[in-house]
Amino acid sequence: MIDNLALAISHGLIALAVWRLLRRPDLDREDTPPPRKGRPRA
Repeated sequence: MIDNLALAISHGLIALAVWRLLRRPDLDREDTPPPRKGRPRA
């Protein structure tokens, strides 16, 4: 049987990671990536 504490800790860590990712300021920008160096793919 899965321990409720282990379930709470794992879900809490996932929620913390999602919350921190959503609060990043670079998610609001839509900068284009720098051009690749080398040969373009066909």
